[in-house]
Amino acid sequence: MSGQTNTMEIGMSTFLHANPGNGGVSHAERLRQAIEEVQLADQVGLDVYAVGEHHRIDYTSSSPAVILAAAAATTKRIRLSSAVTVLSSDDPVRVYEDFATLDGLSNGRAEIMAGRGSFIESFPLFGYDLKDYEELYEEKLELLLKIRASEKVTWRGGHRPAVDNMGIYPRAQQEPLPVWIGTGG
Repeated sequence: MSGQTNTMEIGMSTFLHANPGNGGVSHAERLRQAIEEVQLADQVGLDVYAVGEHHRIDYTSSSPAVILAAAAATTKRIRLSSAVTVLSSDDPVRVYEDFATLDGLSNGRAEIMAGRGSFIESFPLFGYDLKDYEELYEEKLELLLKIRASEKVTWRGGHRPAVDNMGIYPRAQQEPLPVWIGTGG
């Protein structure tokens, strides 16, 4: 172990619980609070701020990349991540493009945590069948990683139209854009 440096990183993740109409805050107010939270997290030296994706009334985080892009404009150092991006019901091209955009806006501080999600509301919302749960995730993760590795992509799968030698833009500032795998139950 000679020469290795052990470091601990500390961060926070949130689903941006709102609970509008039941004594909680509105979705709009919770979004504004999230920007204040990430600014404070950056100021006190936390390493990462992560937003989980949900499509339910009690959460405000249906679009982590947009929320994190707003935070990128007012922070300097903190890494900005999803926790998780529900890749099974999203399009890997759009996910990469959104996080590459965030990466450029944040000067190389974006990360994707790709996962299946612990709730299933996004599957019927975006027209996917739960019987394809495993296959969708594996296929879309394969495409996301292929996009991350190469500017021009050729790919075929069973649940998404093929990509035939197409460029995916913008490219992330970081090479490669960090992609973490997140699992839960």
